[in-house]
Amino acid sequence: MRVLLSNDDGYLADGLRALMQALSGQVTLDVVAPDRNRSGASSSLTLTSPLRAHRHSDGVFSVEGTPSDCVLLAVGGLLEAAPDMVISGINNGANMGDDVLYSGTVAAALEGRHLGFPAMAFSMAKHGPAHFETGARVARDLLERSLSNPLPADTILNVNVPDLPYDELKGYRVTRLGTRAPGGAAEHTLDPRGEVAWWIGPAGTPQRGDPDTDFAATDAGYVSITPLQIDLTRYTQMAELKTWLGPNNGIDG
Repeated sequence: MRVLLSNDDGYLADGLRALMQALSGQVTLDVVAPDRNRSGASSSLTLTSPLRAHRHSDGVFSVEGTPSDCVLLAVGGLLEAAPDMVISGINNGANMGDDVLYSGTVAAALEGRHLGFPAMAFSMAKHGPAHFETGARVARDLLERSLSNPLPADTILNVNVPDLPYDELKGYRVTRLGTRAPGGAAEHTLDPRGEVAWWIGPAGTPQRGDPDTDFAATDAGYVSITPLQIDLTRYTQMAELKTWLGPNNGIDG
């Protein structure tokens, strides 16, 4: 099997390096990742300037672009052979609940799925984790499962791993995305020139009441695995929306 690795923390990130070490020898690896931290890039693409890729002495490509750029470029011509799977991570911090809408880690996996490959995104459930090796071992476990029982091409798995030694994990739970309360207000300060500069406020508090969510699973010491889909259509509201528009679909006359 050939696996394309990417991330949003950059090609030198500890999580990516742990993943490379854990999977080396298990499969053929290609690594194409941003040249710097691109957290929060979501599925953005670089469309107004050219992309440059640099191949380092260890064979890793760094790209002056977003995580989605990296996967698209890798599959679209940078690499000599297409992958069988795309794996993204391991992110420094959780990507659960509403976070997946902003996550560059998840976006790299989504781009892999867009291009026709099964994909998995891995994140540690704590910022500044002490146990990236646990996340890497979980990734290896799931990859080994996929070797014996291949995932469908439309699969996207969002995996969040508690920051614990591997032997202290409780197991795996299949979960749904949780939710957060609204985020904090934007914060401002004055830069050295006396001009106002703004910082995006902190994320909202996770709503942890439902035991089926990714937040609840990782809180309890379980690896959370959430299957994602690309279609965002809210089908249950379509009939209600047609009624709201009226018999002429909202067009007078």
